[in-house]
Amino acid sequence: MKKSLYETDEAVMEGIRRSDDRALAYLYKLHFPMISHFILNNSGTEDEAKDIYQEGVIVFYEKIKDNSLELSCQIKTYLYSVCRRLWLKRLAEKGRYATKLEDTDNFVAVEEDTDQHEEQEKQFGVMGEALGQLGEPCKSLLEDYYIHTHSMQAISDKFGYTNSDTAKNQKYKCLQRLKKLFFATYKPGVR
Repeated sequence: MKKSLYETDEAVMEGIRRSDDRALAYLYKLHFPMISHFILNNSGTEDEAKDIYQEGVIVFYEKIKDNSLELSCQIKTYLYSVCRRLWLKRLAEKGRYATKLEDTDNFVAVEEDTDQHEEQEKQFGVMGEALGQLGEPCKSLLEDYYIHTHSMQAISDKFGYTNSDTAKNQKYKCLQRLKKLFFATYKPGVR
């Protein structure tokens, strides 16, 4: 796997100062999923997420170029904070948000929100790996129940179990195996 020229925040900022378009392109791709996730989960669309992210990157870019940014956190935290504020302001303008913008700072600190998002992403990744290691029929049974929301009776019929109670029993055993695989890999708070 080819390593990026911009592996650190300092390298990205230096690239922007040198007017290297690759630094800006890298920045656009790097943190957009986080912003998109936030906006889509808060009454927004994909296009609105793109607009807000672009505005946030422009704010960051201009502050880097005129040397007025004293960054005391990671770039992603800064961008998240800027984009979050821009989005909440836009929601307020559209009347989709009931509270005043000043009240929003009382919710969750940006660092906490970003850390929580990263931790969830890590958990999803580890869970995906554990599900991949689980094997059949457990993998299909759990996917049918939790993802495709099939009834126990439908699962019982599909897998040839005697009745839905037998299917429930099997689901429980599969969950225990999945849990064991998950916690063998997952270490909370460790990055």
